[in-house]
Amino acid sequence: MERNKVNIRKLKEKLKGGKKDYKENKSILKRKRKKDNKFQKRLKRDTKIRSCDVNKKGGISRKRRVKIALLLSSSVFIALIFRIVVIQFVQGDTLKGMAYLQQTLDRKINPKRGTIYDTTGKIVLATSSSVETITVNPLNISAENKEKVARKLSEIFELDYEKVLKKVNKKTAIETIVKKVDKEKTDELRIWMADNNIINGINIDEDTKRFYPYNNLASQIIGFCGSDNQGLAGIEAVYDKRLAGQTGKILKMTDAKGIDITNTSEYYEKATDGDDLVLTIDATIQGIAEKYLEEACIDNVCTDGGNILIMNVNTGDILAIAGYPNYNLNDPYTINNEEMSANWSSMSATERSNALQQMWRNKAISDTYEPGSTFKLVTASTALEEGIVTSTDKEGEFCCVGYIEVAGVKMKCWRYYRPHGPESLRQALMNSCNPVFIGLGGKIGVTKYYEYLRKYGFLSKTGIDLPGEATGIFLAEKKVGPVELGTIAFGQRFEVTPIQMITMVSTIANGGTYIQPRVVKQIISKTTGEVEENPIIKRDRVISEETSKNMLSMMQSVVADGTGRNAQVKGYTIGGKTGTSEDGVNTGKYVTSFIGVATISHPEIAILITLYNPTGEGGHQGGAWLI
Repeated sequence: MERNKVNIRKLKEKLKGGKKDYKENKSILKRKRKKDNKFQKRLKRDTKIRSCDVNKKGGISRKRRVKIALLLSSSVFIALIFRIVVIQFVQGDTLKGMAYLQQTLDRKINPKRGTIYDTTGKIVLATSSSVETITVNPLNISAENKEKVARKLSEIFELDYEKVLKKVNKKTAIETIVKKVDKEKTDELRIWMADNNIINGINIDEDTKRFYPYNNLASQIIGFCGSDNQGLAGIEAVYDKRLAGQTGKILKMTDAKGIDITNTSEYYEKATDGDDLVLTIDATIQGIAEKYLEEACIDNVCTDGGNILIMNVNTGDILAIAGYPNYNLNDPYTINNEEMSANWSSMSATERSNALQQMWRNKAISDTYEPGSTFKLVTASTALEEGIVTSTDKEGEFCCVGYIEVAGVKMKCWRYYRPHGPESLRQALMNSCNPVFIGLGGKIGVTKYYEYLRKYGFLSKTGIDLPGEATGIFLAEKKVGPVELGTIAFGQRFEVTPIQMITMVSTIANGGTYIQPRVVKQIISKTTGEVEENPIIKRDRVISEETSKNMLSMMQSVVADGTGRNAQVKGYTIGGKTGTSEDGVNTGKYVTSFIGVATISHPEIAILITLYNPTGEGGHQGGAWLI
């Protein structure tokens, strides 16, 4: 504004200077004044607006700041209140526990694993003995005592001194020196500690060790445990949660560095022992089965071993599963094969692992094989049940000429060189005549035959309470033609498990009802003493009682006058069926088996004996069946 006044003043002075430029200067002056007036008005307006805005904005900003400040303060306060409530009432116990754990040293106490009994409930097959575990708290061992402690620990427990010393010198709160040692050793340590006035730093805690009184007995059924008492195989693995129990602990107050606080007592939380099991296995029968199986495998030079299964046909209880070779449950990592044992050091880690897995394997449950002529029981019972054969003794109903032609393929009898001639169904089973059963398979048909395969449980697992169960291996139903059905009908070119086979013959023997096999009969709670019964599981009826009686009668004839004469037992009526099959196609290895029932008048026991690749003088029957 001052600048504009100066300009106007200068213009006035110019006007006084002469008339020549009067008009021009006057015009300029008017324009200047006009601009000045507009500027003044705009200035006043702008000044007013700015003044108003400043006052207005200044008032609103302060209010907003106050409101925002109050809002934030309230929010923070509410959040703090909420957090306090959560910490106090929701997380209180957890946080207290965490704080307590930070101030304590926790040492675990392993529970006693549940005892495993045989079916009598008296014979102990697996138990846990009391041992002790040695740990150290390096922070509680003075520097001048570390070497002395390490040397004594290594001396008593026969450990490497340098490794023990390394643990003793660590800056950790707890280090395990040795697990599961006998009390004699730990008592020696206790005496030494007392003599040397070593009160803190060495812990001797109770522990348990799994022990199997009968070493190899029922090894592939029972299984074994690892160093941490966890079940790794067999029943020990399947029922691990029930057998294991609950871990206890010892708590000792420590400072922030993990050093024991003097004049404080230890808190002891007792471990809860695991539940006991009562098996269906009869220790006496199991022992006899293992003895005779070993003799049979040695006498017949069975390169791939063998197995025996014994089952109660009315309950599904497995009385024995013997496998050869077996292994020592107290030393499960020592191979039972002499040749492998001699070459153990040169074998790779993978080769060793595979060898051990094979040794632990329960072949009666986990492996499949071609059943051979023992499977003719399925074909015969199906034919009787479906009315394809109405009589077991109709003379000349069948005729063996040494072979039968199916879809242009000649399939021969095992005694093709001297045909059986006219036969009844009973005689065909006694003679194990292939053509008769091939013909019956064709009459039954694929659809109906597979229906009975499902009913007998061959297309699924039995559900036995043992690990690693396999299922039968059959062609898909839609891929089965006349020739394929013929081979199935007399027991070749498919595979089943031994447990499936003995369940099948038990079904035939008990009147026709499928019963699921089981190995554990009872579970006894260690805390309450309550006895929990494992239920007997009966499934659908497969065949009628009449068919069952007819089948038992024919099986008796097989043992009395047929291929199963070697199974005769004086004073008992035994029924059964023999079988031989090639182990695979063109392998040159064979499987020989016998499946039987006792007694015929009151069926109670089913038995299956299987020898894998017997190469001794007895040899085998069976083999090629195509002409």
